Amino acid sequence: MIPNMQREALTVLAELCDLSPDVRLGQLLAHLGFPGEDQTGKSLWDIEDDQLLAIVHHHHDELKQRLPATHNRKPQQATAS
Repeated sequence: MIPNMQREALTVLAELCDLSPDVRLGQLLAHLGFPGEDQTGKSLWDIEDDQLLAIVHHHHDELKQRLPATHNRKPQQATAS
């Protein structure tokens, strides 16, 4: 069973892939290693799950802010006519 924190990190990683489809997964992981090392002084190998989750969320928030406003809106639910 995958712990909740790891499941959340995987979910956010999947969202990051959707937000940046031109970036390969290896590139994304390598990119996340830079702020990880900067913020924790540790490589990805040694970063704790909670630290990585915080880094992943931070990167996700940065990417969403860079998108045009139309991508930042939540999808509207269709109403019955």
